[in-house]
Amino acid sequence: MGNFIEWYEFGVYGYFATIIAARFFTPEGGSEAEALVKAYASFALAFFFRPVGAALFGRLGDRVGRRPVLVLVIVLMTGATTLIGALPTYAQVGALAPWLLTFLRVLQGLSAGGEFGGAVSVTTEFAPPGRRGLYGSWQSFTVALGLLGGAGAAALLATVLTERQLGDWGWRLPFLLTLPLGLTALWLRLRLDETPAFREEHDVERPPVRQVVGAVALGAGRIMGWAAAGYTFLVVLPSYLQSTLDASFRQALVATVLANLGFAATIVPAGLLSDRVGRRPVMLTGAVLVTVLAVPLLNLLQDSGTSHAVKGVAVCGAGAVVGLMAGPGPAMLAELFPTTVRYTGLGLAYALSNAVFSGCAGLIITKTVERTGNVDIPGYYAAATCAVSVLALIKSPGRKAG
Repeated sequence: MGNFIEWYEFGVYGYFATIIAARFFTPEGGSEAEALVKAYASFALAFFFRPVGAALFGRLGDRVGRRPVLVLVIVLMTGATTLIGALPTYAQVGALAPWLLTFLRVLQGLSAGGEFGGAVSVTTEFAPPGRRGLYGSWQSFTVALGLLGGAGAAALLATVLTERQLGDWGWRLPFLLTLPLGLTALWLRLRLDETPAFREEHDVERPPVRQVVGAVALGAGRIMGWAAAGYTFLVVLPSYLQSTLDASFRQALVATVLANLGFAATIVPAGLLSDRVGRRPVMLTGAVLVTVLAVPLLNLLQDSGTSHAVKGVAVCGAGAVVGLMAGPGPAMLAELFPTTVRYTGLGLAYALSNAVFSGCAGLIITKTVERTGNVDIPGYYAAATCAVSVLALIKSPGRKAG
């Protein structure tokens, strides 16, 4: 539930980026492109506070327990997201509006940084032997559900509301919906037991800092392709299609829903497969496929002669390939760290990779396309980051599945 809320909100922010840009970052005379870049800058800033949250909440989670920290995280995350739906716009309070939005995004980044490490620690530490890949994959699966939930809410509102209603007040509704979702997640977490591994091992001597830093760097390198390609195809795609390929808001959302459906379909099977053949082969397959196919996929979407059906299959396939990395990813990260530093270590690896390669995806892609005019930039970005992940996965010995 907590992970669903986190990615539901990040998805909604990405899907409504053009509307948010117009309401919060466009004073009189500002250009739409400039406003969109500022909106993505706020988006990126929240990601850069994720490592801070991962370090802060991770240290607490490794010392006092997973459960109490996850309770604190869900309260912060729910409060910040709900308040975004109630913020005054630039037209109402002037320059204060973007600062208020950015402050709430920072709070979200801090809480999100503490979410992943704790949630993956809980799922993998409760997993039976030989099932960590399957159990950990549910963390990635709820990413897909959250993004689909955000896309579904945006698509529904775009269907039932006029464009003016959507821009005036309709965009607020998905953020306000976070409140009942967060209260449900809080109720569930208050009923959660502490993991057996933490109860048994939290007093064991911690490994040297250098060893932990090395594992964090390795983990971040292995998942950077997942982070970059995931956000490129699953979140940034709507704004790219609208601003670069002149697609309508509804067309862009349909493409995003299809990509996320493909993503969701392969995550759990990929996690289960990694329990049988190992994390590395499954993740390598996904990273190699993105490296090879990202630019051709984008060229297919740009071709006006390609049918909508073919384009739909293409974006669905792109999401499915990312799912091959996302399914085994949580278990792979959890297995890099002993129990005493697991919350901190895997949370930092995930947060750092996402801060640089997910949070900046929209900003980098939008600004680079604007400056160069090269509409293939998203494909190059996804391919280059996945190529680095391939090297990280090949160079270092993989952990055995289990």
